[in-house]
Amino acid sequence: MSAPSRRAMLAQASSMLALASAPALAAAGPDFAFPGGNGARPLAKDFPQKGTMVLQRSRPPLLETPFTDFDSGVFTPNEKFFVRWHWSVIPTEIDPAAYRLKVHGQVERELSLSLSELAGFERIEIAAVNQCSGNSRGFFEPRVPGAQWGNGGMGNARWAGVRLRDVLDKAGVKAGAVAVRFSGLDQPTVSEGPWFRKSLAIDRARQPEVIIATTMNGKPLPMLNGYPIRLVVPGWYSTYWIKTLNDIELLDAPDDNYWMKTAYLIPDTPRADIKPGQAGVTMVPINRMVPRSFITSLGAGVKLKARSNVTIRGLAMGGDCGVAKVEVSADGGQSWSDAKLGRDEGPYSFRQWTAKIAVPGLGDATLAVRCTNTKGEAQPDKANWNPSGFMRNVVERLPVTVI
Repeated sequence: MSAPSRRAMLAQASSMLALASAPALAAAGPDFAFPGGNGARPLAKDFPQKGTMVLQRSRPPLLETPFTDFDSGVFTPNEKFFVRWHWSVIPTEIDPAAYRLKVHGQVERELSLSLSELAGFERIEIAAVNQCSGNSRGFFEPRVPGAQWGNGGMGNARWAGVRLRDVLDKAGVKAGAVAVRFSGLDQPTVSEGPWFRKSLAIDRARQPEVIIATTMNGKPLPMLNGYPIRLVVPGWYSTYWIKTLNDIELLDAPDDNYWMKTAYLIPDTPRADIKPGQAGVTMVPINRMVPRSFITSLGAGVKLKARSNVTIRGLAMGGDCGVAKVEVSADGGQSWSDAKLGRDEGPYSFRQWTAKIAVPGLGDATLAVRCTNTKGEAQPDKANWNPSGFMRNVVERLPVTVI
């Protein structure tokens, strides 16, 4: 694995200067029928290294992948990969020759690794979905605060880099270490703001699929997606996938920083599901993803010919394991038939599926898709609810008009 060239990085840095000015916006019709009818969001065209994206927020950038782009294949192009930062002070230029990754705390030897030194570790590649904890929050009823994502706060890529555990082994983890804390170059806007830091228990951090990535889909990470290195935690929500990773600290006690103790908590209940206003619920840090599936070849309100046979396709993911099966329904979930699964790119990747459905008679109809993962967990028929709008994975339904 070679370190990114200075020339390539300077080109990225100069393009990032565009963040200082407002992006060009295009009007957009409703891309989703959010509860209450609010679904029209502008499209942004001028963010560096990005194509046309749904604009959630410009400072810091919060960009959603237009859902139609997911029909192009299993892997999300880098220029269409969603963007989510927590603080507005984010890096706009980086000198790769000067960049260092510090490893300290409960270790035998503190490290300060250059990108070239990091490239000396064994290189591995893994396909994995990166999904925001609040993906699809815009569909929660009752509505909840936070970024009103449609279904585009996710993406799948081939991530290449080095195993985190190999770096930890080089530092020599002391016996008393219980957690690994990660932070990057994004900074709080105000002095009292808590730095964005996330932690993994030592056993989770040492799993072989957890890597420090330098490339996605065979190219250097875009600046907005964490150049030059980011943590990749397959099967877990993206809050743990720290961008512009520059600090790894081994802790001798569980992490009690704001982003672990207060933010990104879910009810410790099945599917993180509670009733609005329910009190006295134990809360825990969000962690593993759950199965999901989507129809990508058709949009809401599409017209289908009555009594015809139509081939549809989409994407599915198992969450923290592989996809076992995908089922489709042409009657809103009253009856189901198996879809054909495409190539298996690994347990943490999207998997494409196709199915032929028999279109019913004239009128309105509802298509549905359901994924079951290799642990036997299937998408539920009823949506969950929690005040943060996390972990939505209800069976997706698509209204169509039959003519």
